[in-house]
Amino acid sequence: MIETSVLVVGAGAIGGVTAAKMAGDVRRVAVLDANEEHVERMRGEGLLIDDLGEERRVPLDAHATPDELDGPFDFALLTLKAPHLESALEPLLEGALAETFVSLGNGLVQERIAGIVGGERLIWGTVEWGSTNLGPGHLARTTRGPFIIGEPDGEIRDRTRQLADALEAVDEARVTENIRGQVWSKLLVNSAFSGLGAVSGLLYREVVADPEGREVALGLWREGYDVGMAQDLELEEVLGVPAEALVVRGPEDRERAEGALEVAMRQAGATKASMLQDLERGIKTEVDVINGAVVEKGREYGVETPLNARVVALMHAMERGEREPGREVLEELRELA
Repeated sequence: MIETSVLVVGAGAIGGVTAAKMAGDVRRVAVLDANEEHVERMRGEGLLIDDLGEERRVPLDAHATPDELDGPFDFALLTLKAPHLESALEPLLEGALAETFVSLGNGLVQERIAGIVGGERLIWGTVEWGSTNLGPGHLARTTRGPFIIGEPDGEIRDRTRQLADALEAVDEARVTENIRGQVWSKLLVNSAFSGLGAVSGLLYREVVADPEGREVALGLWREGYDVGMAQDLELEEVLGVPAEALVVRGPEDRERAEGALEVAMRQAGATKASMLQDLERGIKTEVDVINGAVVEKGREYGVETPLNARVVALMHAMERGEREPGREVLEELRELA
């Protein structure tokens, strides 16, 4: 038994699977989620989790409001969507419900969270496995991959190792001294594959299998990589490949990138973009902190990012119901690339 207490904030695809996999191995695991039907099912019959094809039910200590929680927890894992961060975090702070907060969501939100909870109380992290929300009380894990965590100042502390031990109950957990570079590498994955998966309605591997989609994904990756370089970041390996392996600037780079795409898709190809899941449920996506973050940082550092900007515009049109996800969007973006 891992002698740690964990509060999972947001029991969607990633958070719910994480809580279910920790249950029984971590001393105390509780879940906070605003969806009351989801909470009732997790508390009652248990969360139905399809873990890479193996189904089981896991009853969880789930709550819809923080008033019901008895803290403090050692860690609050933040796996909820970016639009809900402020409303979720403020009650946790007021109730002193967590010692340390852990950012595990998508996009460039870490500094925003630090501004709420305090930078010294925040560990940054990324998640390289995928999962799908199948409705209240039902989640599916679709791919495997590590958690990667680190302190923003690069130090490795006792709490960092303690968190890694708890996350190991779910999947491999790595500690890095370069979490800022790791976060940007993961942003490349989300901007290229999740962004295109959302606007096209395709899985990651289906985007890459489409000739138009493959070229646009490589174009998005190159834009984001160049913005990372402009910030003097040291980008880390992601999805099993070095970040620079997917940068194509000429024919001489093509063979290397094709091989890297094959490796990356073996790990993540079955992923259904979280932003596509949001569009299907009719809720606001995280495009502004994913592709939008690349655009914003590109503007700040003088790097042009037309493909990412177009994905942001398309996603906003889809959120408003003016466009629908579809494969034809890839052809439109290919012309821009």
